[in-house]
Amino acid sequence: MSVIIDGRAIAQQIHAETAARVATLKTRGIQPGLVFVRVGEDPSSQVYVGMKEKKSAELGFRSTTLVLPATTSEAELLARIDALNADPQWHGILVQAPLPHPINAATVYARVDPEKDVDGFHPLNVGKLLLGDSDGFVPCTPGGIHELLIRSEVPIPGAEVVILGRGNIVGKPMASILVQKGRHANATVTVVHSGSRDVAEHCRRADILIAAMGVPEFVRASMVKPGATVIDVGVNRVPSPGSTTGTRLVGDVAFAEVAPIAGWITPNPGGVGPMTIAMLLSNTTRAAERATR
Repeated sequence: MSVIIDGRAIAQQIHAETAARVATLKTRGIQPGLVFVRVGEDPSSQVYVGMKEKKSAELGFRSTTLVLPATTSEAELLARIDALNADPQWHGILVQAPLPHPINAATVYARVDPEKDVDGFHPLNVGKLLLGDSDGFVPCTPGGIHELLIRSEVPIPGAEVVILGRGNIVGKPMASILVQKGRHANATVTVVHSGSRDVAEHCRRADILIAAMGVPEFVRASMVKPGATVIDVGVNRVPSPGSTTGTRLVGDVAFAEVAPIAGWITPNPGGVGPMTIAMLLSNTTRAAERATR
């Protein structure tokens, strides 16, 4: 049976480290400030922002949520971001996805001050990550996955890593992190996507398999190398007639099948999800530290 990578426990370690850093900042009269920008009333966005704001308050941040109507124009949203960029009380700005049509998400993310881009989506921070420049902010989910691997002592240098999914939020930045020349990287990385041939064959040679496709329980036991590390990033809602809501959440990995084969595996929930918030608050604390150097 595999070792379960407990994302909740590791996130709590990081939260404790962040709380200590926040306490140090407060001795200097500085309180990290994080503002969430939500456009519209998407139910999932409301839940995610609520969780992030609650945890930031617990750790001693100044935080607030700016809620704008779904009818907000791109120009209006950009103007609000400009105002937040100029306000020194906010060290981090997070614009919650998804944004309503026709707002262009890439344009919005590029408008956030790179020094306040604690989500790591600004082109400048993306470029720094690709170049191996540690001065930028790393996107929270891939950064959290990296911490899971490091703190679980999963061997990364020289490992064959297969990433299922080439998205801008997880797949591409994850590849950039693990391919760098460094102590906790130096992996051989393959990114598998909808245009790839022999997907299962790629998966079977992976020492570390990271599933971020958004396809319910795509990874089956026959696709996993014995002893491999399996990281499940997926959040998928599938029908569940017996439940009160009629649906249930599953990952991209068929956990019950894969767990007996894997060496390490993340549960879902309780694996990657808690790490995303932990890295967001760590990034915001770093932004506050940098702003007051």
